Amino acid sequence: MSERTPLLHYRLSASVNESGDHRDTRTGRDEDEPQSPATVRRRPAAKQPPKLNIFFGVVIPTLLSMFSVVVFLRVGFVVGQCGLYQTIAMLLVAYFIISMTVLSVCAISTNGALDAGGAYYMISRALGPEFGGSIGIMFFLANVCGSALFVLGLVEAMLTTFGIPEDGSSLSGSRYMVLPTGYWWSLLYGTVILLLCVLVCLVGAHIYAKATFLIFIIVIVVLGTIFISFFVVPFRTVQLPGHRNASLGPMSANFTGFKLDTLMGNVQADYTVDYTTGVMMSFASVFAVMFNGCTGIMAGSNMSGDLKNPSYSIPRGTITAVIFTFVIYNLLSILISCTCDRILLQQDYGFLTDINVWHPFVTIGVYSSTLSAAMSNLIGASRVLYALARDDLFGRFLSPAKHTSASGNPWVSVLISWILVQLVLFSGKLNTIASIATIFFLLVYAAVDLACLALEWASAPNFRPTFRYFTWHTCVLGIMGCAVMMFLINAIYASASIAFMLLLLLLIHYLSPVSSWGCISQALIFHQVHTTLQDYVLPSDPLQSQYDSWLSLVDHLNIKAFVNLTLADSVRHGVQHLLFISGLGGMRPNTLVLGFYDDAPPQDQLQDSTLSMCRFSESSAQVDDPEDPNDPPFHFPPVRGGVSVGRGGKSLGPQEYVCIIADAVKMLKNVALVRYFGQFDRTQALQGPVFVDVWPVNLLRPDSAAYVDTCSLFLLQLACILNMTRAWQKAKLRLFLCVEEGRSLKGTEQKLKHLLKDLRMKADICTVPWDSQVTLHWQRQTRSEKIEEMDSEESEDDKGFANSFPSNTSRVSDEYLQAVNKLILDQTLCPPAVRFLYLPRPPADTSRYHDYLHQLELLTRNLGPTLLIHGVTPVITTDL
Repeated sequence: MSERTPLLHYRLSASVNESGDHRDTRTGRDEDEPQSPATVRRRPAAKQPPKLNIFFGVVIPTLLSMFSVVVFLRVGFVVGQCGLYQTIAMLLVAYFIISMTVLSVCAISTNGALDAGGAYYMISRALGPEFGGSIGIMFFLANVCGSALFVLGLVEAMLTTFGIPEDGSSLSGSRYMVLPTGYWWSLLYGTVILLLCVLVCLVGAHIYAKATFLIFIIVIVVLGTIFISFFVVPFRTVQLPGHRNASLGPMSANFTGFKLDTLMGNVQADYTVDYTTGVMMSFASVFAVMFNGCTGIMAGSNMSGDLKNPSYSIPRGTITAVIFTFVIYNLLSILISCTCDRILLQQDYGFLTDINVWHPFVTIGVYSSTLSAAMSNLIGASRVLYALARDDLFGRFLSPAKHTSASGNPWVSVLISWILVQLVLFSGKLNTIASIATIFFLLVYAAVDLACLALEWASAPNFRPTFRYFTWHTCVLGIMGCAVMMFLINAIYASASIAFMLLLLLLIHYLSPVSSWGCISQALIFHQVHTTLQDYVLPSDPLQSQYDSWLSLVDHLNIKAFVNLTLADSVRHGVQHLLFISGLGGMRPNTLVLGFYDDAPPQDQLQDSTLSMCRFSESSAQVDDPEDPNDPPFHFPPVRGGVSVGRGGKSLGPQEYVCIIADAVKMLKNVALVRYFGQFDRTQALQGPVFVDVWPVNLLRPDSAAYVDTCSLFLLQLACILNMTRAWQKAKLRLFLCVEEGRSLKGTEQKLKHLLKDLRMKADICTVPWDSQVTLHWQRQTRSEKIEEMDSEESEDDKGFANSFPSNTSRVSDEYLQAVNKLILDQTLCPPAVRFLYLPRPPADTSRYHDYLHQLELLTRNLGPTLLIHGVTPVITTDL
């Protein structure tokens, strides 16, 4: 062989299950399980009701959940306590924290198909059933508590306006005090409101979307009147609630309109006692109140099972809602600082009602946004519970929650969520529920960041989100921000929540049935085993003296690899041994890499110290002898020493070489043949524009060319993995589409673009007309049909079963192969750094092995660094 390439075994799947079966990290599907081309795309589901689009399914629920009552009742409170400077700083910090989580949500949601369950589905499919199940329960409880919180908030707002005080006085000055007050009356009002929310959720996601759209219109109109009021309402004196003095009468404060003095009086912090609780405020306490209005970012992802295209809608809708709310909060803060006295902001949290052009507008807005937030949390809780039940993590305990209506609405989950929300309403303690719900949400956000971080650090080939505006740094910042906020809000509740989550994790680990999901925890375990085994020193054996040199080579190349050596009477038998013994358990390699066999004289670059050091100098500068820096770090005896060699000094013949390829394919190993990599100069190749060309069609069988088979998809996977490495990230993939005249070019190209989109691969599609090459092929076919038929009849009795398989060698001519080779060379003005070509399997008839190798030589002649790839393992899916 012209190049002496070590046997490299690359494990493509990111994790393996305990039995050693190869599984996809996202779906748990066995790699060896047959997969038709159609399964690469999502199979069409059973007939379902129309799904929600990005606006109704993500933007509106997220906006309303983030606004809730904070935008109407707490923005003035924050400005009055903290001042404009600290308010803007708080908003920047709060939105920085949630933005880090939003980036993680966008990354995971665009990594293939996303099913029902939202954040739970993302976490469970990335971190495994233990983490996913425990966080799923926490997320479910967070939505339950959130729904109860907003129901109680709505009851409180109603009683403030329409309630009859028990002492007969009026805190709000309302003339419409008609509702009795008290604990049981409040519980009754909350139960009625919750029942209304349940009825909407039982009907289904569409009536919920219509209801929230109506509420959204109301909230937007109310916000519009608030902004208008700042400019059109003149100077106004506002009566402060709850401050009466027998001699002085009710205290009052002023809405001054736009004045510089008013602005200067509101820019600095001035923390006072909260008149509703009697507690002295601080930066931390005000920040916790304000941050509660930013915890609705998962409202859209909760609806993932009801969306038309979750991977498209969730990132765009969530980012849109976050940006919109951030702008509104900042504008309100600035306008309030410019127009309202400090005493008004500190002593009347409902002042927006008093300064509005029409007072009832703000009251309507408060009721509408609170009702919407309650429904959003209730329907979110039911979807998470349904996803948990469907995954059978808790066995029969949650099995009733699997039931759905004919339209797919999980009505049993809605009822269970309703019952739990009703139980929480009995507590009646709004502030306690608010702290617990916020901490639960923050814990889920941190888990989403952790899931994205784990997928990024694991470098799983199937983690290819189309949303790329994130790094492991954003994930770490999101985790740290959520953790700090949890303990800032309430350290006791935060510690108790984490302890409860760990308890759930242990229960699921020991009590739940075995799941087929691939998970990061298994990948980390195998990574640790891999590292440990690399440090293990084997007992003395005949090959022990060679291990040190190979281990030095591995260290010198700075790669992670096992070293396995064997003694054999031939190269073929040696390769068979290595394929059998390499790896451990589920960590067995599935790909064999060989140098290409041609007529060039063999070069043993491990013997040539000049070539060796020149080739490997970039990765390491280690030497054996510190006194002699020119001494190479490894010493290999001549590989061909003492072995009888054939023509050209080769110890391996072409027949045996093709037998090695055939053996590997029969053992269900992927095969890669590398040619001209002795000419590859890494430094020069990666300078300037870098291209990687991919030809995913079997060029030896133009009459049966297909772009969607196991081999072509495996080839695409390898090219994508190369593009994902740090040194090759700037390289552009070019995918060549061979077309014939008369075929639908636009349709074929569109199908290929759709496939690349589903696989989250970025590549430029280049159409290549090859009518003249195909014509050469069919001319040869016409001439050889009768000869081939006669040959097959004569050899049928002798060859029997072998000739029942199609053979590539009898179907193409040298003229055709030379034409295709020229076609490849002529395609680009800028030559690629590497080419990926389709490697067909060797023919079943061993007498045609020489012709097979000759065809490969003609096909790849003078192409530069080229990889011929044959894949037998389906490793690409579009699921998360």
